[in-house]
Amino acid sequence: MKVGVPKEIKEQENRVAVLPSVVYQLTRLGHQVYVEREAGVGAGYPDKEYQEAGAIMSDEHAEIFRQGDLIVKVKEPLPSEYPLLRERQILFTYLHLAANKSLTEELMKSGVTAIAYETVEINRRLPLLEPMSEIAGRMSIIVGGYFLAKHSGGTGVLLGGVPGILPGNVLVLGGGSSGVNAARMATGLGANVTILEVDFDRMRFLDITMHTAHTLYSNEAHLLEMLPGTDLLVGAVLVPGARAPRLITRAMLRSMKPGSVLVDIAIDQGGCCETSRPTTHHDPTFVEEGITHYCVANMPGAYARTATQALTNVTARFIEFLA
Repeated sequence: MKVGVPKEIKEQENRVAVLPSVVYQLTRLGHQVYVEREAGVGAGYPDKEYQEAGAIMSDEHAEIFRQGDLIVKVKEPLPSEYPLLRERQILFTYLHLAANKSLTEELMKSGVTAIAYETVEINRRLPLLEPMSEIAGRMSIIVGGYFLAKHSGGTGVLLGGVPGILPGNVLVLGGGSSGVNAARMATGLGANVTILEVDFDRMRFLDITMHTAHTLYSNEAHLLEMLPGTDLLVGAVLVPGARAPRLITRAMLRSMKPGSVLVDIAIDQGGCCETSRPTTHHDPTFVEEGITHYCVANMPGAYARTATQALTNVTARFIEFLA
């Protein structure tokens, strides 16, 4: 089969869908792999490595789509790429269709067979989503802590505190992969961390594995109780294949301290806060009701090399299967 690997065109998206090592394996199996020039540069993989692995390099974005029977990407196609999709072609990438009606309609119109990484489920797990969720969760504490700094418009609270000073309060909505990794990162800094979760089995698991974080059943009453003292709010809720539930209303935000920070990891699926809207790495934040919102829809793209390696570790065998 002919496999196409285009360069990502979403703003500040530096990940690449396939590593040179995967190209090498695919070509050894008899497949032709077309890679757009500079597709891997942002993740630290120059064209030379792809060429040495056996890739056919192309300067044209459209040529990759013309040649590829299987198109492997990282992020969803953008409007300029819609006309490049066709029948009898497989698209394998993150899609997040629940929050993108126009993309859904264009995919149906094109006749392409689209398989979303985030909906591939094995034994009740989402193996192709987990690595990026882990990165986004850990990253949420890094960026959240940065925007709490006074020069960034924050409250000036250091999440880990210092001897004699209470640490900052981190509230994590959701105890899945993103939430757990956010909590681990925050507790590692010494923050006071609470995870809100609705699944009792998951809460029991968190209670056993995360001794330094608190768990609390997620409902409106507990949210209203916790928000006034929260310095960093991390939205990490997920309903697989569906739009994220809106747990935080504008009125709830008003109860938080001005300068507090919201990192909405769920923005790919529409966001879990009424005031959330997608932002970019170039312009990552905005302020609503005195709260700094960080709602970058492709958070792992900031750590492109780590994210690319983590992604291809889990996608490679699926790519081989589809090809």
